[in-house]
Amino acid sequence: MGDLDRKILAELQMDGRLTVTELAARVKLSVSPCHRRLRDLERTGAISGYRAVVDPAAVGLDFEALVFVTLRWEDQETVTAFERAVVEVPSVVQAQRLFGETDYLLRVVTTDLAAFQQLYDGKLAVLPGVQRLTSTLVMKHVVNNRPLPA
Repeated sequence: MGDLDRKILAELQMDGRLTVTELAARVKLSVSPCHRRLRDLERTGAISGYRAVVDPAAVGLDFEALVFVTLRWEDQETVTAFERAVVEVPSVVQAQRLFGETDYLLRVVTTDLAAFQQLYDGKLAVLPGVQRLTSTLVMKHVVNNRPLPA
């Protein structure tokens, strides 16, 4: 990946609604070569999609927690069952498998503390293989949805 491709990615991360003409002007390239590079970035998976970034508070999801999950066992069957089940919980907006003492980190959004408690008790605590959940509340986002470095 060259410098020009990195410039294209940087511009699109800042504004994914740019037209090819606007993008070409920003990276100082004519439209046809810019369009070709853009399609190549999409084809190779460097660009995996386009989406709107929605402010959770604007849609009533004012409560956010990070939930650390420790599994009882880490065999393939338990891991697969847990991962399949956690994908089905809409309030889990991010799930990462970790190295270390904790097995997973879940980022969870809900309307309020009562909704989080209901989710925690009714969905998260009963996910396959869960031994322990530890949660912490998000007070403030200092860096959020930052574009990847160029």
